[in-house]
Amino acid sequence: MWFPRLASDRALRARPIDAPFALTLKHSNAERLQCLNVQAERAGLHRGMSYADARAFCPDLITRPSEPVQEARFLQTLRRWATRWCPWVGLDGADGLVLDVTGAAHLWGGEAQMLAEMRQRLLRAGLTVQLGLGDTRGAAWALAHHGEGVAAPGDMGAALADLPVAALRLEAAQDVALQRLGLRTVGDLAAADRAPLTRRFGPSLLLRLDQALGAVPESITPQPDPPHYGMRMTLPEPIGLVDDLMAGIGRLLAPLCERLLAHDAGARALCVTLRRVDQDSQQIELRLARPLRDPQRILPLFERGVGTVDAGYGIDQIRLEATQVEPLKPRQVSHIAAKGQDRLDDLISRIGTRIGLENIQRFLPADSHIPERSFIIAPAAFSTPQSGWASLRPRPVRLFPPEPVAGHGARPPRQFRWRRMSLTTARATGPERLAPEWWLADENWRSGVRDYWQVETRQGRRLWMYHTPQNPGWFVQGEFA
Repeated sequence: MWFPRLASDRALRARPIDAPFALTLKHSNAERLQCLNVQAERAGLHRGMSYADARAFCPDLITRPSEPVQEARFLQTLRRWATRWCPWVGLDGADGLVLDVTGAAHLWGGEAQMLAEMRQRLLRAGLTVQLGLGDTRGAAWALAHHGEGVAAPGDMGAALADLPVAALRLEAAQDVALQRLGLRTVGDLAAADRAPLTRRFGPSLLLRLDQALGAVPESITPQPDPPHYGMRMTLPEPIGLVDDLMAGIGRLLAPLCERLLAHDAGARALCVTLRRVDQDSQQIELRLARPLRDPQRILPLFERGVGTVDAGYGIDQIRLEATQVEPLKPRQVSHIAAKGQDRLDDLISRIGTRIGLENIQRFLPADSHIPERSFIIAPAAFSTPQSGWASLRPRPVRLFPPEPVAGHGARPPRQFRWRRMSLTTARATGPERLAPEWWLADENWRSGVRDYWQVETRQGRRLWMYHTPQNPGWFVQGEFA
């Protein structure tokens, strides 16, 4: 199966357009056409054409940016769909599928009927497809790309004789060189002497020819389906007690974690579906602070959700699925560090089940000498602690917006009022001059540089104050513990 317009067909399935249409992709600092529909090709456009030239040829051209990741995912969806015809389905480049239908064609009434139904279903889905069928993978590829059809069994040479040499999946340089030598068709190449061709083009040319004609076997490697992390248990008698539900979830959790271990992965989110005898179902979702595959650590986190379940007349089926799975790298387990980190992750998960993982946050260092921008706040479950808090001068634990105080001169005032308190300066350390980041527009730093002081008062307050020389004034911005 070759889909010559896979990318554009996928985009037009979501938003149909009755006009010349193309997808663009940036290549070598230039926007170029990556995939076109039929109307754009009739207007004289082609793949690889620059976007500026295409608009000059066709002013009515409508374009969208290409999405290679989504297109590859769409091809994977087609691969899974194609397993309805045979179990052996593999990818062929970025726009094709290869199927081994040996022993499966009779289930559809023969090869011709099977191809007709394939084409009908794909056209109904809005996809352009060209099909080729032969005894070898190379012959099927050649027929799909250069003359859609079915090759007669046992005679690949006759079926491919009139096709161009490019049908052998050759490189562009080899194709051009063969045409200059007068070898334009597969029949001409098969009739030529092999020794001179091998000396000039190497063994790859004749290998492609032998693969297409069946002299050298070429296997099809089907891609396995992604692992499914789901377990289900159907109970002979309905249950409804919390202990019974927890026991059932525990029996499903053990094999699920074994499957995660086999694939070096951990569950980040799990979902338990409880089906009642009246066919109603309830779900319990659990989100974890870190990918886990330890049943003993995961099972207690379900207690809160299971306690809120309305069992009704009883639950007769339990289904457990890991809805979000992440790779879990091997790590060296230490009796000192690992246990402490695991306890912190479990604590974050427990609190997150009550208030949400996004509401548990931590401070991370940022690359800025400005106090307000020297840190960022990130969810603790989706970030890791980082170093980099080192500073030549100490920073206060509490930081707040600057609060003005009365004072004159370049040194901290001996007496001042702050937050309705009369304070007396006992000792002052400084100054530490900080300049604004001129490349960022910040209203709070329009007053220019700041001279920061550590001020200890006789009343026990340890404040972080600064003075603005350009616009004289004193402010309190932090307090030391």
